[in-house]
Amino acid sequence: MSSAISPNHLLSGQSALVTGAGAGIGRAIAQAMAAAGARVVVNDLPAKRRAAEATAATIEAAGGKVSVICADVSNEADVVAMLEAASPLDILVNNAGTEALGPVETLSLATWQATIDVNLTGAFLCSREAVRLFKRQGCERAVSSSCGKILFVSSIHEAFARPNAAAYAAAKAGTMMLMRTLALEAGPFGIRVNCVCPGATNTDRLAAVMADPDAAAALAHSIPLQRIAEPEDIARAAVWLASDQAEYIHGASLFIDGGMSLQMNARRFPSGFRHRVAAAVRRRLSLR
Repeated sequence: MSSAISPNHLLSGQSALVTGAGAGIGRAIAQAMAAAGARVVVNDLPAKRRAAEATAATIEAAGGKVSVICADVSNEADVVAMLEAASPLDILVNNAGTEALGPVETLSLATWQATIDVNLTGAFLCSREAVRLFKRQGCERAVSSSCGKILFVSSIHEAFARPNAAAYAAAKAGTMMLMRTLALEAGPFGIRVNCVCPGATNTDRLAAVMADPDAAAALAHSIPLQRIAEPEDIARAAVWLASDQAEYIHGASLFIDGGMSLQMNARRFPSGFRHRVAAAVRRRLSLR
């Protein structure tokens, strides 16, 4: 059994690779894992090197150990090279993602494919290489009770449909089944696999809504806890799931949404909620 460990030392002696860590939830997870004692590898696209380096700089300033590897997770050769460079590795966080908004009838094949490539294929490629690496490394029980941990940053939309987000929701539903299948295959080797599923979170993707006080208030009031998540809410859960305090949690999707998903089918939204948020989304689309 795991003993009680300070949150500041939950991941001591371990190394973590966080994809898409140049901003938002990925940045928060990288920072939180470093604060918990892990050596962190920050990943983002080559075009986002400055953002990745900015994340690394905040970790270094706080006394953490960090490096940067820029790679495209949808490119097989990039992923193979990245996992080799990140070795030895204890934790993989599949966070890299993209979102395309609009009705199915106007969705181009290129946009659909790009969303699937990053959100789902990228997670598959990184996870495949991580499992291979974990098996080659073997287990070091003095560091962790698991022989490797894979964490997918999914979404509540892995289980609940959302208008104007067909490609994104399909990718996240696929992520859930990829996680579950991998959990069945990797579990006997001591490799734990789980998802964290954020609801509405205050990142750049929600910028149009957050910039509209009425839309932001309507969205917050639709959530039982009456607030929109911050990236740090997701990051704290990710650290815990990757730690030995969660050593018997496997093949699970942890919803971190303030209870938002409880309302998805019940349609118990405040008056005017859908209109205000839809208007904010239309404004976001018009900016593209």
